[in-house]
This record gives sequence, C-alpha cells and structure tokens, in this order.
Amino acid sequence: MKPLSGSITDQAPADPAATDNMLASQPIGYWAGLVHEAVTRRLRDAMARIDVTQPQYWVLNRVTGGPTAPSRQEVIVQLTPLAGGQYEIPRVIDQLLHRGWLRIDADQNLRLTDAGEAARVRLRGLATELRAEVHKDISDEEYVAALKVLRTMIANVQGDGSS
Repeated sequence: MKPLSGSITDQAPADPAATDNMLASQPIGYWAGLVHEAVTRRLRDAMARIDVTQPQYWVLNRVTGGPTAPSRQEVIVQLTPLAGGQYEIPRVIDQLLHRGWLRIDADQNLRLTDAGEAARVRLRGLATELRAEVHKDISDEEYVAALKVLRTMIANVQGDGSS
C-alpha cells in the first residue's frame, strides 16, 4: 500500500504492543525477524523431538529434488547459504551417510536410501502440519499478498543503490 497523497510514513521504534493503527509505522526488519525466529524455532523444536535437524531435512529434499542425483559438492554449494556456516552442510551429509539415509553411487552422486526416503516423507508430513499451524486463520490470498509485499521490499533494497 502506497502512502496517501504522497506523504511518507514516519518510522517508529519497534513496538511489540503496537495497535493496528500503528502498524504502518513499524519496522519490517523487526517483525520479519520475529516471524523468522518463531517459525524456525517451532520447526526445529518439532524436528528435534524425532532426532532430526532442519539442515538434515534440507539435504534430504535436495538429494531427491532434482532431475539427476547431485554430487556432494553440488549439495554443499546450493545449501550453504541457508546454513549456519560453511561447515554445516558437509557435516550434515556425513551424518546422513552414517545414519544410512544417504548413499554414494558409482558416479559419486548422493542418493537417498529407502530409510532416507521414508524419513524425508515423514519430515514432509511434519513440515506440512507445522505449516498449517503457522497459517491458521490466514487465507491463501492473504499469505500470497504478504509474500508479494516482502518480495517487493527485497527488490526495493537490492536495487542499484542510486536512490
């Protein structure tokens, strides 16, 4: 939503108790950070109860998610930006190989074992349940609108810097 009649809304300090009529002045970074933290914590807590980590789920999805089996290095390159440092994804791959959820084929590509595929399917079910919890009372239209706003904000701040 654009400011009315060309005015710019003042940036107010972050306020978790802000009323609806004060929300337009709230900093997006604060609120986006709270959402990220809360959703990630909830997902990771649920996964920890079944002895799995979110990065393990990422790797399982990546190994099964492409047209061809990826190499170890391809998985590392793709997932490291999401992880907590450059060593996390290599460790996760090693954990999943040790657990028997991944194997290395003759071409040195990673593949899911039957146990790995069963774990991936179980984790997808868990993630779907948690998504429903997070999206409770939010229509698909509202969710799409929120993501479009966030994408626009990202594009606005990733511009060429000339503004």
